[in-house]
Amino acid sequence: MNIYVPIILIGVMVVIAIILMIVERLLGSKGDKMLLINDETVIPVKEDDTVLNLLTKHKIFIPSACGGKATCGFCKFRLVEGGGEIKPTEEPFLSPEEREKGIRLSCQVKVKENLKIEIPKEMLNAKEYKTVVSYIEDLTYDIKLVRFKLKEGETMNFKPGQYAQLKVPGIDIIRAYSIASHPKNPSEIELIIRQVPNGLATTFVHKALEVGDKLILTGPYGDFYLQEESKRDMICIAGGSGKAPIRSILYYLRDQGMNRKVKYFFGAKSKRDLYYTEEFMQLSKEFPNFEYIPALSEPQPDDQWTGEVGLITDVVDRHVKDLSESEAYLCGSPGMIKACINVLNKHEIKKENVYFDNFS
Repeated sequence: MNIYVPIILIGVMVVIAIILMIVERLLGSKGDKMLLINDETVIPVKEDDTVLNLLTKHKIFIPSACGGKATCGFCKFRLVEGGGEIKPTEEPFLSPEEREKGIRLSCQVKVKENLKIEIPKEMLNAKEYKTVVSYIEDLTYDIKLVRFKLKEGETMNFKPGQYAQLKVPGIDIIRAYSIASHPKNPSEIELIIRQVPNGLATTFVHKALEVGDKLILTGPYGDFYLQEESKRDMICIAGGSGKAPIRSILYYLRDQGMNRKVKYFFGAKSKRDLYYTEEFMQLSKEFPNFEYIPALSEPQPDDQWTGEVGLITDVVDRHVKDLSESEAYLCGSPGMIKACINVLNKHEIKKENVYFDNFS
């Protein structure tokens, strides 16, 4: 075999590869691909990129608690045309019904051809806000309240129960946290953040964040919010930092005169995990329609606890009866929410009257 044949073949392959790269770049530079949103907005696309990244670059902020790593399943949209088949990384987050409707994860779909997509219009209201940390409070040994002040004249107009996303500076981390503050003060956003062992975002908040620091929030997000037009009795169930959206909802209801009957169940391990107890007990004194029921699953001898004991689901089961005309607001871990739904179903609640954001 001629010694020069392999060299010639390698040279030809390199030339072909270079030609293909040039052609691809030239085609891309013509902006021959487009992303069409809701039959209204057109985004020209010059290079292959994910739908999530393209939307973010054009100031369209949809939920993505994991920052585009396909671990949260929040960044869903409806793919109308193009986009190819569902990837294995998307499958765990899509129900059979969603697949039939063309629901996809925007962080996993690349715009390699013309794409036509649909995004809920309310999601287009989310914006990016530059904020300054104005207040930090230790609520428990592992939970902090952080208040973010928006720039002068800016407001995040959220519904009580919705959440915002916090961008951690210096690292490619975005995390979602429910808004704990009153919607009547949209220029200051309060988040309740619990320390997660080895969590990069929560470690930053608990160990490094200081008053005066500048951070970026986006929002508001979420289908979990108070149904203001409803007059149904309410069951609220939360644990840990899940108190945040319920607090926002209760602030709003308080200002409306608490004209709905509300039972709020809060589960904790021991007394040191409770917070805002006095605040909600005072609310129950002011409004007979409101009842606050904290419960400890493992009370300590020093707690001298005389309240409810046991898993919060068991406590709920003991306290409620027929829920067929009630609605429920849940905030906690996916496991807790699933267990709560099982108990609520036992008491005949309607599926469409149960509201939650399933943070993972």
